Amino acid sequence: MANIEVKKDFSKYIQVFLEQNSKLNLISKNDEKFLFEKHIYDSLAIGLFFEKYGINKAEILDIGFGGGFPCVPVAIEYPDMQITGVDSIRKKVNAVNAVKDALNLENLNLICGRAENIKNKKFDIVTCRAVADMGKICTYALPLLKKGGYFIAYKSKRAVEELSLAKNVLNQFNAEVKDIISYALPLEEVYERCLVVISLN
Repeated sequence: MANIEVKKDFSKYIQVFLEQNSKLNLISKNDEKFLFEKHIYDSLAIGLFFEKYGINKAEILDIGFGGGFPCVPVAIEYPDMQITGVDSIRKKVNAVNAVKDALNLENLNLICGRAENIKNKKFDIVTCRAVADMGKICTYALPLLKKGGYFIAYKSKRAVEELSLAKNVLNQFNAEVKDIISYALPLEEVYERCLVVISLN
């Protein structure tokens, strides 16, 4: 099980995030005490993929970022990545924009809208965390990938079971499951997660 190396200081982000969370429930109150372990650390798992595939710079689209995960932690940890986040809920977009502004994250751009409405733009990498099953999310993500690009789905260890739902859409886009990278969150209980890496051929 791989360990995730965290290089940046997230204390200011945590403070700003909690201020926004007090106004709008971006995550549950119970989860606030595990903000780093369950949300920030999990978001940064993409570093395992970057390291394994030798990726230093990329244009990334994060679909359905909700409270700002994984797009905000990734923008902080990887300033050379250009990240676009899209979410359809205006209140959440406004709250995450406030976090972005407080942290001066110039490499992050947030859009209020739906992924399927993004036209004339394709990305090196598309990410998605806790949005929908693999079949559904692949229909949103794969059309937005450049040829040779990667879709990274943050999933529980049951991800392999979900992949059967994506079989038809993977065939439709000539995409394949390239890798499943497993990791565990730094909690007392065993909390296994994985990145499903899908490549567009």
